[in-house]
Amino acid sequence: MALDDPRVEADAALVRRLLREQLPQFADLPVVAVAAQGNDNRTFRLGDDLTVRLPSHQRYAAGIAKEDAALPLLRRHLSTRVPEVVATGRPSPAFGMPFSVRRWLPGTALDATAAVVDDEQLAVDVGAFLRELRAAPTAGGPAGGLHSFFRGCHPSACGHEVQLALAQLAGVVDAAACERVWARALLTVWQHPPVWFHGDVAPGNLLVDDDDDDAAALAAAIDFGTCGVGDPACDLVLAWTRFDGDARAVFREAAGLDEGTWARGRAWALWKALIVLAELRGLGEQRRPGEEEAQLLIVDRVLADA
Repeated sequence: MALDDPRVEADAALVRRLLREQLPQFADLPVVAVAAQGNDNRTFRLGDDLTVRLPSHQRYAAGIAKEDAALPLLRRHLSTRVPEVVATGRPSPAFGMPFSVRRWLPGTALDATAAVVDDEQLAVDVGAFLRELRAAPTAGGPAGGLHSFFRGCHPSACGHEVQLALAQLAGVVDAAACERVWARALLTVWQHPPVWFHGDVAPGNLLVDDDDDDAAALAAAIDFGTCGVGDPACDLVLAWTRFDGDARAVFREAAGLDEGTWARGRAWALWKALIVLAELRGLGEQRRPGEEEAQLLIVDRVLADA
């Protein structure tokens, strides 16, 4: 997805209108946009105990129905808190996509917290979450594919994007080293029955409890819009987008996956960093300060870990 793709903008007035028209039992509750918004959805506090979640683009709309089906199943098998859907709205002239009302989950997104975070403990917590997720029953779970942006599939599904990005990034990244990482991943395959994957284990989708004096701890995992059943390698990208050194080693042990899956996870992290870098280069001065440096750091981590 290009960074300049048009998105549907939503505000509190739209949310109030949708509630009045479709879910009047919630219409009198105050609506306030949350401070840290994600890329795929727009979220609003609804009173003290609820939220309203609206897709930001038509390509994310299918995630609403998928989460409606998957979250009740997964919640029964996870120690980590995940969203609970309370009600779902339908597409309408006011907003041409479905939307959902959910329980409010306390916590602060990992990429937004000002609290001290013990990355090694976080690595243990996220690894335990992923183990439980993989152990959940897969009956009825959607196989990875277009709906999950090919998370859960073999990374070769995105090979053409890597080739295009490397051509655009000539002289910016070590293309030969990137190609070696990618080629190594292509020699591996998930050799076990399909398992649940989250699809976007990113700092913005991990909530931490930062209310006490101790280091912030994992409180919840959110945004299962790209979840499905397949190869869990895509869920390892936090090893390079967040962790380094000892924390990465702790995460690797806690996640409990083999070397081939680790190689494919490395490829997924590289793919995302390269395509974002290529898009940022096209934006020129329009890109925000630090965006390019953040992606280059991920590439460096991947190549150093290879």
